[in-house]
Amino acid sequence: MDLDFTTSQYRQLLQALLSNGYQPVLRFGAMSDSTEVLLRHDVDKRPDCSLRLARIEAEMGVRSIYYFRTVPESLDEGALRQISRLGHEIGYHYESLTTCNGNVEAAYQDFCQNLNRLSNIVSSPIATICMHGSPRSPYDSKDIWQHYDYRPLGIDFEPYFDTDFSQTLYITDTGRRWDGYRVSVRDKIPQYQDKWNAEGLVFHTTSQVIDSLQEISGKYPRLMVTTHPQRWLPFGVGWCKELGLQNIKNIIKGVKVSLSSSK
Repeated sequence: MDLDFTTSQYRQLLQALLSNGYQPVLRFGAMSDSTEVLLRHDVDKRPDCSLRLARIEAEMGVRSIYYFRTVPESLDEGALRQISRLGHEIGYHYESLTTCNGNVEAAYQDFCQNLNRLSNIVSSPIATICMHGSPRSPYDSKDIWQHYDYRPLGIDFEPYFDTDFSQTLYITDTGRRWDGYRVSVRDKIPQYQDKWNAEGLVFHTTSQVIDSLQEISGKYPRLMVTTHPQRWLPFGVGWCKELGLQNIKNIIKGVKVSLSSSK
């Protein structure tokens, strides 16, 4: 059996998507006869891992979006520029309500400053943003947009707001598993997850995702795949360490989710 969450397994996932007729896109446009996949990467940390995946994708003619946080463990300007030069789009992985302790006005100012900072690094406007879940925080940074509008800032895509999930299946490797919504605090689509569950579109391993791509395409013309690149490593000490740490995190997050749902 193939080891999961290796760079080799990620390459197999990409090849399976292409072989099953999925067209990689950076935005979902008007509905068409083609089957589309949007690959989204949340660069929470280890930007070197993101650069490795970006190179694999470029070799295979695939473009995707890399969402960078503006904290030291994520924001490596050299890696960011290299990923951009490979043809991928750079987005802002914002967490401003967390960093500003729930102060909405301060969070918006922080958001704008960091958006400009990223734009200056890539020498072009940032047009896509995505909330960072911050599982240990009591704040959901998406709540900024209950008070402000991101579109006047030149942003045309926030996946949680600008995706029609009635036509799109969303899968994410949150928790280093494809059914991680069970232990996820915020990276999930609660209003559609029960429907996907009822349709049997729940997967644990990457191999299960690969084996189900034909079934998925028959039900949903659009697929959004989110990965956290620090989880995808060549097999070795780093891979084993990431596996162990993530298992511990999943236990902690599972307890937090259970406590929240019982309130």
